[in-house]
Amino acid sequence: MDGQLTAFTAVAAGMVTMPGADFAVVVRNALDSRRAGVATAVGVAGGLLVHTALAVAGLAAVLVAVPALFGAVQLLGGGYLLYLGVRALSAVFRRPAAPANAAADGTPDGGGGPAAPPGTARSLRQGFLANALNPKAPVLFLSLLPQFVPAGQPALPRTLLLAALVVAMALVWFPVVALLVDRLGTWLRRPRVARALEATTGALLTVVGGVLLVEVALA
Repeated sequence: MDGQLTAFTAVAAGMVTMPGADFAVVVRNALDSRRAGVATAVGVAGGLLVHTALAVAGLAAVLVAVPALFGAVQLLGGGYLLYLGVRALSAVFRRPAAPANAAADGTPDGGGGPAAPPGTARSLRQGFLANALNPKAPVLFLSLLPQFVPAGQPALPRTLLLAALVVAMALVWFPVVALLVDRLGTWLRRPRVARALEATTGALLTVVGGVLLVEVALA
């Protein structure tokens, strides 16, 4: 088997499965519903498709070469992740605390029912934007993909294959995460657990978004 392809598969798998903003958004929406989680996962894969396509086409080099353009994308990405994080954290504070006699299945006694889950289109958009507005992804793929093109081989078919592998992994991994969260929903949706998980994902998104904005300010 192609040794470089094997090495790239391992590297790409680590990149895709590493917990980060994409993971947090998928988990956050999967807590609302299975459909929302899977739609978010597909949106994340769509964002990766954009990044890998840009790298294959060489357009990511333009982003790297024009600091103002890179800064604008970084500003948009950081702002959007910060927005998602603040929304998640505000939902934690709005969510009523679990009463002492909360039901075993995680449904609190009394009070109104759970908030309506986000629509499929909105979840798809959130996943796509959370990934597509990550300014560091095109730089990463631009520097990574050429490293796994064997000498003497045409670059375009090889980079297309590598890009397809990354997107395929995302299309498997993130829906699996969403389905696992939904499978564990009875436990994860218990008021205390849901508050803790939502607070964690909200804090992660807020920190990542804040770091991106700070980097823009210091650039």
